[in-house]
Amino acid sequence: MGMLLFTCVLALVIWLLVFGNELQRRRPQWHWYLVGYPLTALRMVFTWRRVAYLNGLTVSHKPNRRVLGDLEVRGEPLRTRTPRLSFPRATPYGLEVRVRLHAGQTPAPFLASSDAFAHAWRVHAVRVVSPERGVVLIMATARDPLEHTDRPAVGAGELLSATVGALELGRAWVINFRRVPHWLVVGATQSGKSTLLATLVTELAPQPVALVGIDCKGGMELGLLEMRLSALATCRSEAVTVLAALVKEMQDRMRACRFAGARSIWELPDKGRPVPVVVIVDELAELYLTNGSKEQRAEAEECTTYLLRIAQLGAALGLHLVVAGQRVGSDLGPGVTALRAQLSGRICHRVNDPGTAEMTLGDLNKDAVMVAQSIGDGERGVAVTTGDMGGWMRGRSHLTTPAEARAAAAEFARMTPRPKFLAHMPGGGTVV
Repeated sequence: MGMLLFTCVLALVIWLLVFGNELQRRRPQWHWYLVGYPLTALRMVFTWRRVAYLNGLTVSHKPNRRVLGDLEVRGEPLRTRTPRLSFPRATPYGLEVRVRLHAGQTPAPFLASSDAFAHAWRVHAVRVVSPERGVVLIMATARDPLEHTDRPAVGAGELLSATVGALELGRAWVINFRRVPHWLVVGATQSGKSTLLATLVTELAPQPVALVGIDCKGGMELGLLEMRLSALATCRSEAVTVLAALVKEMQDRMRACRFAGARSIWELPDKGRPVPVVVIVDELAELYLTNGSKEQRAEAEECTTYLLRIAQLGAALGLHLVVAGQRVGSDLGPGVTALRAQLSGRICHRVNDPGTAEMTLGDLNKDAVMVAQSIGDGERGVAVTTGDMGGWMRGRSHLTTPAEARAAAAEFARMTPRPKFLAHMPGGGTVV
């Protein structure tokens, strides 16, 4: 029996050596479970003690200083104790281990050692989190799961939910407006910001949702999707008109909910429930650029006021915001910081300066800021996102070409709602 088992193992090893490269190319997950995971798990287990010692993750029962007469001597303890490491558990893209900390240890040194872990174990990346007190979870990814992402069928999600890409742990990247009502999307030119917005509209197109676009660059981006938009503002004066109509509709919905004894439109009967609205603002800075004239300053202030009111009160009334820009900070004008604070969903692509990443993610998670700054020029569509999953995570949006976006808008143009409050608004497609 032992000889038979040895022969089978030897045959498997020889087969993997001969056909391993072909298996890795055609079935990367099979190759990972058969070859990559066992080797990486053994490497982690056998090097853990040394890696922990070199990165200052060990402890000693004895003090590292002694008094000899009048002289105090300091030094490294000769006998140290390494935190206990569980056996690595395989995941589709890597593996996970749990480390139980000794008394007095904190997760901070483990977080700082993530790069050292990645180099020592020869994996793509390592992320360290602390799911509970006294425990650290080390998640290693053997290869970049965002290199290739499979796109699901359009419109497969629930109402006001859009699958826009994939997350680094293999899960779908979903923007759900029922859970996170308002979103901020930041990214430099050619970072994937506009592609993400096109994917979002494409995913929402088959749903009974009114999509309102504000693109003060003459509609160059959102104009591609006009057939599926209920309204499209291509300049600031049009944006003021559209936003004013939305604020008035929001007040009407408040009165309807109060009359019905409901706290949100979702508590109203299905037949009497107003259509949900998603407002997409592409390049927020264009709403605030003025030549200094009193009229233009007044328009910019109106835009700020209307957007802030929708962000503060719109969630329960079915009015949702997606605000995108290369930079969203107080330097744009008064009220922008208050608006940003109301946009609890954050997406940060590659940015041009550290300050932009700090403005986007710094008030939520400092670690996410560093990861966002490390996104390279060749990683188009890659972003750091926060939302309903807790904490932050890297994701990559699906590539939606302009032709695909136009085709989706035309296919679902018949789904475009034209409610009364948007009936005379600029732009928007014609219901067919």
